[in-house]
Amino acid sequence: MRKPQNYWNPYFAGIGLGLTLLASFVIMGRGLGASGAFSSVVSVVAEAVSPQHANANPMYSAYLDNTGRSPLSTWLVFEVIGVIIGGFLSGFLAGRFKRKIDKGPNTTKAFRLIAAFLGGALMGFGAKLARGCTSGQALTGSALLNTGSWLFMLSLFASGYFFAWFVRRLWK
Repeated sequence: MRKPQNYWNPYFAGIGLGLTLLASFVIMGRGLGASGAFSSVVSVVAEAVSPQHANANPMYSAYLDNTGRSPLSTWLVFEVIGVIIGGFLSGFLAGRFKRKIDKGPNTTKAFRLIAAFLGGALMGFGAKLARGCTSGQALTGSALLNTGSWLFMLSLFASGYFFAWFVRRLWK
């Protein structure tokens, strides 16, 4: 097994992310985001299980356009697929692709997996409630100078620093 490569400098990675966001605006006419892709997938599954319910529900029907075009053909679905494939490819090429569970020494694997699942579920619920995910709010909204997006981003970092104090013992 080869030695893993160092992580990118965060400033260069940030510049790369900014250029990716700019390219997204120029090529697709909109910014980055992920929650719309998951909403599209959930809507397709809901329609497959219960077409009447899915078409009567305002959340699902917003993604089901009834023009014969699948909600899975939206560019956000392909963006998320690309992010997943790119993440695996990047980890593999950098020598960091391995099966493991990151956790602190005072935490069990089961607790870490349950906490990760619950955290992800809360983030997904919050993204739907806020009508956008963190990437859409923080990256795209901030690039458009939306006041709400800047407030969200500052609140996100502040709450992260606040709660880190309470959970830091799990990682020591």
